Amino acid sequence: MGRKVPIFYNALMLTGVNLLLRMVGTSFQVYLSSRIGAAGIGLLQLVLSVGAMAMTAGIAGIRTATMYLTAEELGKRRPGNVVWVLSGAFLYSLLCSGTVALLLYSLAPRIAGGWINDIRTTDAIRLLAAFLPITCLSGVMTGYFTAANRIGTLAAVEVAEQACSMICTVIALTLWADSDPARACQAVVFGSGAGAILTLFCLSILRCREKSLRSPRIPIARRLTAVAIPLALADDLKAGISTAENLMVPKRLALFRGTENPLALFGTVCGMVFPVLMFPAAILFGLTELLIPEMARCNAAGSQKRIHYLMHRSLRIALLYGTLCGGILLLAAPELCLSLYGSTQAGVYLRWFAPLTVMLYCDIVTDAMIKGLGQQKASVRYNIFTSALDVLFLYILLPRYGIAGYFASFLLTHVVNFILSLRRLMCITKQTISIRTTVCVIITAVISAGIASMAQLPLVRCFAYTLLLIFGLVLSGILGRNDIRWMKGLLRK
Repeated sequence: MGRKVPIFYNALMLTGVNLLLRMVGTSFQVYLSSRIGAAGIGLLQLVLSVGAMAMTAGIAGIRTATMYLTAEELGKRRPGNVVWVLSGAFLYSLLCSGTVALLLYSLAPRIAGGWINDIRTTDAIRLLAAFLPITCLSGVMTGYFTAANRIGTLAAVEVAEQACSMICTVIALTLWADSDPARACQAVVFGSGAGAILTLFCLSILRCREKSLRSPRIPIARRLTAVAIPLALADDLKAGISTAENLMVPKRLALFRGTENPLALFGTVCGMVFPVLMFPAAILFGLTELLIPEMARCNAAGSQKRIHYLMHRSLRIALLYGTLCGGILLLAAPELCLSLYGSTQAGVYLRWFAPLTVMLYCDIVTDAMIKGLGQQKASVRYNIFTSALDVLFLYILLPRYGIAGYFASFLLTHVVNFILSLRRLMCITKQTISIRTTVCVIITAVISAGIASMAQLPLVRCFAYTLLLIFGLVLSGILGRNDIRWMKGLLRK
């Protein structure tokens, strides 16, 4: 098993990898948008929405269940039981993913014609079905390596997967797909599947080479299904709602007077704005990937003091980092989107969504912590409720207000989800958060952004905002010597 090192140091290790992968992914999105246009990106988003729903149904909660049960066994110092956890997880994953893959393959023409309204996407959907079991099994292995603290190994494999996926996709686009949107969808799916094959192969070989203990056989089915099935049912429902939402948006946008190309507008927001908006969150995804097993280990060992420390430190990081990124994206949005996509419209929409990064980034961390504390059912209840609410709001608001209605629905539902998740975290940990700190951070950010916006050059605006924000936080006492010592300690590790 992995050497015991601080969770935030491991998060720093994953940060560089995640930023690299995000940068490559965003660059590839720019490449695709220049090759197949906004309408083609919109079609790709619809295909990937179907793929996401199928993958959620196929993985059936097993990745989180594997991570949680592995961390629990390690926390109770029973490493020999991990082999039975993995055996049960593999069998469960094969049954679920195989069933979903067969259904997806057989229903591909109906999904392409009836849901996406483009029969040309049938082959891309069938290709998704062919790779689905491999993708789900690789998810099981990544769950194990995360819980086992093999972060360096996992990061290296993720880089290799992304490189393989990119190379295969570019080759398929160059030699076969050209600028055809339907073929481009197949090329992207093929590249993703090739990366999943590489991940499964590498992680399986590394696991087989481990000299791990083996305990007498233990009953794992009930524990595995007790965690995975509720997650699977809830995730499937949420994914179905999310897919229905994505398929509905272009159709309802078309009813708004003045919308010329609803598919292109949908592609601009989801395929251009959202990747840039969530690109800085790569740092937080590295942290949340580790928070779930770490919280599970601490919860199993009864380390309440450690749980409280992780909760406050993680929320503080998310608040400060989200505030920094939100201001930079707000100030640089027009020039950034123009240079990336050649689109002034994307810059306008990025400015709408940029201030929400504070809430979105804090919600990412909060959701990971309540899952790590065994509150998966509560988490998925909140997600299902807010997803259903989102569909209702979109159905009503899109024909009346167009893309402004989409933004309003996004804002309302994410606020509700964050409040519910944060309240749950506070209840189970019996902790509170400082409202004064949050208000001071936001006020400082608003003042800093207002002053920095006077500069003409985007780089000057961003640099000025960063300096003003840090100065304001130090002046107000939000950033102090303890934070500096903590950061120095991470670097020394």
